[in-house]
Amino acid sequence: QVQLVESGGGLVQAGGSLRLSCAASGRTFNTYAMGWFRQAPGKEREFVASISWSGGLIFYADSVKGRFTISRDNAKNTVYLQMNSLKPEETAVYYCAGGVAGTTLIRTYDFWGQGTQVTVSS
Repeated sequence: QVQLVESGGGLVQAGGSLRLSCAASGRTFNTYAMGWFRQAPGKEREFVASISWSGGLIFYADSVKGRFTISRDNAKNTVYLQMNSLKPEETAVYYCAGGVAGTTLIRTYDFWGQGTQVTVSS
């Protein structure tokens, strides 16, 4: 089993940037696709971005294309989410997750981190 710990969340003004990190335990990290999801208060959890085990296949939600960048460093067992031009409506708890297939679907991910809060002020 892989355990995930997110970090890097915080308070930022609209238009600002944050870089989230997700550190994984276990030696099988580089065999899993990884994804980032977010959940705003009163809303369902939604897909943000995913990256294949090799980093060669990446998907983004339409709402974040051109502003967010997902990447991974398998040597450090870490996946990142660089978020630029943040908007107040993107205030949410951000979760990283891992699974065999890097899809947009929550049910395809097998393990999750505890989440990190991102608050974007207007």
